[in-house]
Amino acid sequence: MRLAVLGGGGFRVPLVYGALLRDRAKPRVQEVVLYDVSAQRLETIGHVLRQLAAGHDDPPVVRTTTDLDTALREADFVFSAIRVGGLAGRTADERVALELGLLGQETTGPGGIAYGLRTIPVALHVAERVAALAPRAWVINFTNPAGMITEAMRRVLGDRVIGICDSPIGLIRRAAAALGLDPARVSPDYVGLNHLGWLRGLVHQGRDVLPGLLADDAALVKVEEARIFGPEWVRTLGALPNEYLYYYYFTREAVAAISGPTRGESLLGQQDAFYAAVRARPDEALAEWLSARRQRDATYMAEARDATDAGERDAADLEAGGYEGIALALMAAIARGEPATMILNVRNGSAVPGLPEDAVVEIPCAVGGAGVRPFATRPLPGRFLGLLQQVKAVEQTAIEAALTGSSDLAVAAFALHPLVDSVTTARKLLDGYRARIPELATVFPS
Repeated sequence: MRLAVLGGGGFRVPLVYGALLRDRAKPRVQEVVLYDVSAQRLETIGHVLRQLAAGHDDPPVVRTTTDLDTALREADFVFSAIRVGGLAGRTADERVALELGLLGQETTGPGGIAYGLRTIPVALHVAERVAALAPRAWVINFTNPAGMITEAMRRVLGDRVIGICDSPIGLIRRAAAALGLDPARVSPDYVGLNHLGWLRGLVHQGRDVLPGLLADDAALVKVEEARIFGPEWVRTLGALPNEYLYYYYFTREAVAAISGPTRGESLLGQQDAFYAAVRARPDEALAEWLSARRQRDATYMAEARDATDAGERDAADLEAGGYEGIALALMAAIARGEPATMILNVRNGSAVPGLPEDAVVEIPCAVGGAGVRPFATRPLPGRFLGLLQQVKAVEQTAIEAALTGSSDLAVAAFALHPLVDSVTTARKLLDGYRARIPELATVFPS
């Protein structure tokens, strides 16, 4: 099989290639084509992948290209992890909001809207080229904001584009481990949107064990999300929230905690140093990447942990892996017809009552050779459903704004978001993002 990786010069591409190296079942990916707009970044990641492959029998062949059509032609699977505007754009996503006293975060709130507004036209172009050159390919989308981008790409690709995220499986893994259970032997009741969901139940041997976890202080403290939100609040909710809900439930604390460099600014410095180091010492590419990865993982969502004294991330949790394992499992289930249950970003239909049929939601799904089938979910209480409805309306407004180039709709997307407190501020957000992010100014010139 041939896998095209869009954003192939990105820092996390070695995680995907490492997962492919460990996969020995048939059929397997035998060729990986990395596409990126930067030949220099492709060269750097190429050094890392060659050193990762050393000592492996029959590793997937790696090719690189800066031509999108070349990458997509004859692909069986397309993994999309592009960042329109690069990390410089991300730093602007964060800083423009913070300067207005709002949350500055990559996918949540104003920053996520700005990211989506400039990414949607590019993602639609990718979808159109996939439809023309590899119409039978499955697209696995990890481009953020994943739910919004997946929903936009569905207009061209329909069910053949599937969004993934590692946050839900990480939450489920931690909850199961806190109870001493094998995560592979529990069934989660998880429902929401990308970066906005709740684990409402965890069934083991026919019994929901989540209430027992919520009532057990000693077990609950082992779950990072419970430490971040506090045991009293998760018990009040009756559910374990996705870690990104910290930005909704503790907005003031989240904004106050970002007192120094933002996450984007820190990553920009880390990654610039990594790429420069590999250019200077290509023989040490893998060692440089491993060092930079440890630093990156250790500081993930650091502002939430620092503000709540949640402590450092668990070493075993870091080693368990993330989105690369989900991408590989999804490809394996489809290509080999091996039934699996996964939490994915897919079309709602009637799975989540109260949300539009065409909305992309993040819920458990059955996956196999025929594709993906979402499971129906229990109705949500108003305290959860209302937030989902509001944020989904923002996402769908942002999609229409990006497709039409309407500045009025872009302002509406900002203004409708629960983390933006006035229409006047929404207008300032759009003006600020246009001034600092050329890719967004191209979509909304005036």
